[in-house]
Formats: sequence, C-alpha cells, structure tokens
Amino acid sequence: MDFPPEISVFILSLTAPLILYTINHVSFLQDPQVILAIGIAVLTTIFLLANLSVKSQKSTDPLFYVFAVFSFTSVVGITNALQQDGFIKGFMDFYISKGEPHLSSAHCIMMSYWDGVVHYGLLLLMIHCISAGKPFRSLALVWAGSMIASQIVLIPGIVVGKYGKNILPAFWRNVPSLVLPVWAAAKLFNRPRELSIIPADKVEVEQKRTLFSRPIDLMLTLGLFGTIIFTVFRGFVILECSLDSCFNYIYQYEPYMKDSVGFPKVMMLVFLFYILPLLTASVYGLYTPGCTWMLDWTLFLAGAVAQTQWTHLGSSVHSRTPFTYRIPREEWRLVVTLNLLYAAVPVLLAVRCYMDQTFFMKSVPQEQASNGKKKN
Repeated sequence: MDFPPEISVFILSLTAPLILYTINHVSFLQDPQVILAIGIAVLTTIFLLANLSVKSQKSTDPLFYVFAVFSFTSVVGITNALQQDGFIKGFMDFYISKGEPHLSSAHCIMMSYWDGVVHYGLLLLMIHCISAGKPFRSLALVWAGSMIASQIVLIPGIVVGKYGKNILPAFWRNVPSLVLPVWAAAKLFNRPRELSIIPADKVEVEQKRTLFSRPIDLMLTLGLFGTIIFTVFRGFVILECSLDSCFNYIYQYEPYMKDSVGFPKVMMLVFLFYILPLLTASVYGLYTPGCTWMLDWTLFLAGAVAQTQWTHLGSSVHSRTPFTYRIPREEWRLVVTLNLLYAAVPVLLAVRCYMDQTFFMKSVPQEQASNGKKKN
C-alpha cells in the first residue's frame, strides 16, 4: 500500500532516533570522520527514499526533497534537546563528544526545541500542501526566514566562540543546512505571488487613507520604531560601547550577552546588520501604499525574529547557562517582557499583512478587478 508523501516522510523521519541509538552503542562507528560519512550517507538515503514516495506523480516540486531531508534533521534536533535536558538518554552521547560538542550548549538546546517542534510541524504541513496541490509559499517563507536566521547565528557563533577550538568534521554538515534554505528562499521569492481578489475601488479607497487613519498600522509603526531603537541599543552594547547605559545593561539586565559561547554576540550583530534594515523597510512599507514586497518579507522577517528571540531568551534562563550569565531575578520580568515584545512586533506585522492585503496591492484598472487570481 502506497502511503501519502507526508506520511512516508513522517515515517522516515522517525528512524532518526533509531539510527542515533544504534551508532551510540556501536563503538567503531564513533570516529569523527566516520560520523560525518554516516551523516552524508543517511541524508542521501532519506533523499532517495523520499523520491520513491512520489515516484507515481508526474512531477514533484524540488522543494519537497529539501523539506523531507530537513524533517529528518528536525527529529534529530528534538532528540538532542530531550537528551540534554535529561528526559531521555543513550542517543546523542557519541555525537556530542565526537561530532558537534556545541549541541550541548543552552543556545543549541533551545534551537533544537524550535527545530523539532516549529520547523518539524511546518515541514510536514508544507509537504502535505505540496502533495495535495495546495499553496504553501507563505508557510515556506516563514520556515526559510527561521532556518536561515538560525544558521547564520550558529555557524559564526561556533567559530568565534569557545567551541571554535574543537571543531570536528561533523561541523561541516551545517553548511548545507544554510545553503539549502537560502536556495529554497531564492526559489520562493522568484515564484509568482498569489494575491487576494480585491476590487480596484476598494484598493484605491484604502490607499488614500493616511497612517493616522489606520490605527492598527500606526500601532505597528510605533512598535517597529521601538524594535529599531532596541536593536541599535543592543548592537552598541555588544560592541562594548562605553556609555554608562550600555555598561549597566549588559551587567544588570542581559549578562548572557557576555557568555563566551559566542552565539549571543553574533546574534546581536545579525540583528544590527540584517534585521535592522528589514525593520526599517517595514516602516516605509506601512507608510507607502502598493509595497507588495511587504507580503513576502514580513513573513520571512517574522520567522527569523521569532526563532532567534526564542533561542536567545531561552538560553538566557536555561540551566546550561552559567548562573552569572542568566537574567538577574530582580530584572527578570522586565527583560522577558522586552524580548517577548521584540519578537511579537514582526509576527503581528506579518499577520496584519497576510490577513488584509489591500493597502499593499498595486493599483489596477477597475475592469481587471474581477479577472480572478492576480499574479505579481
């Protein structure tokens, strides 16, 4: 009996703990070079088996194979998170010692939870949409933003932090984990965007309204200004600005930013040099009508910020982080609130753009308003 592709991928992904458990108990498979070779072989096998699951279909979206492979690695991620937090044992010991020691850090544990829950759910849902012929572009942009953000923090963080002194061959498996999502994002951005069918007169009326007559957009704009200020401030803090406010913040509010693991420092720099331009562009997009790119980039931005903030905030309170680097108890409520708001603004912006696209539509002649779905 042939299973639907999403069921086949789900079953394949569940083999991850079995493979990890086997290698963990077979000593001759635990050499660093052998671990890398096994990883490549396993992922290649997952790709080939995923291909067999759709062999009866005339054509398959190439992104299906990317999602299938990452579904497997997502289960590896949640297995790692559960073992590091003591819920299970006997699966990841060999990989931590001979593969990627950094996976035992608080940052990677929180990243693994996100990978094993959020990414895994998105991947299975997108595979279902592909097999059912349903649109999945919006979900895929959220996943791509989240995945790329996690990797551009992880890879440099490993190199510049304390784990850079012990880089083993398995580290290189992170390269395709960055390249494939970048490739997927490029394909997604180049695909036609399905826009809502909105009458031209409604678009015209909505786009004549000023920002002050759109209270939701006004609140989001103010929220974006707040996130921009916080991004710049934390960028100055991580760059060791000599201002008293920067010095006080890193010692009294977010000492985790001083942790030698390297991940928080790289993350703040990613916020400063990559997230900040997108936040600024979003302010422009809420002010200027017809910015259809907002419908894509806000989804990408929401995925990126949600993932990084989850990892950063979780690491700041996790037991694997030395006590002196955790959020001080006296300032816990303030710091958590600021970080949650920082994550919430881009997510709410993406929801607003997705739910009501009228302001961001290109102006079209009245007679084209009823021509069905419009591609842009």
